Amino acid sequence: MTYGNRLATRADLPAIVGIYNSVIPDRSATCDLDPVTVESREDWFAESDPQRYPIWVGHEPPNPDVVTGYVSLEPFLNGRRGYDVTADLALYLHPDHRGSRQGACLLRHAIAQAPELGFRNIATTIFASNQRSLRLFRAHGFQEWGRLPAVADLDGRSEDVVFVGLPLAQV
Repeated sequence: MTYGNRLATRADLPAIVGIYNSVIPDRSATCDLDPVTVESREDWFAESDPQRYPIWVGHEPPNPDVVTGYVSLEPFLNGRRGYDVTADLALYLHPDHRGSRQGACLLRHAIAQAPELGFRNIATTIFASNQRSLRLFRAHGFQEWGRLPAVADLDGRSEDVVFVGLPLAQV
């Protein structure tokens, strides 16, 4: 399947929240244990800046209004200025579009756009048990930069977090 992507608009926020909430029950991709609300994500969306920290949504052509996933670039490690050369990446897919190359499409787009936004690196964290996501990121050149053992507790299950990154000079 072929996917398109575009900058997210405020009208996309309910779909973005729905996609994010879809991963919470299986405890595979976020440390949030309870669903978030559109209202709780308003500030996050408002603080995204298409010129520096964009959010892109994926869609199936020819209908750009049906959101199939999203990727965002965000400030790295609490946004301290010394880290401005690195973006923290978040990528989430609608359940019907996982394993369909939507993640690869969005990830490639973010990698291609990041240098134009002034970034030299992209980084993200992935649960060690989330082998599908680790394979996706490794296939796009991300390398393991570190492992944080048992830093997450998901309903009594300890989870390691793998820190992966991509120096954009090698892209």
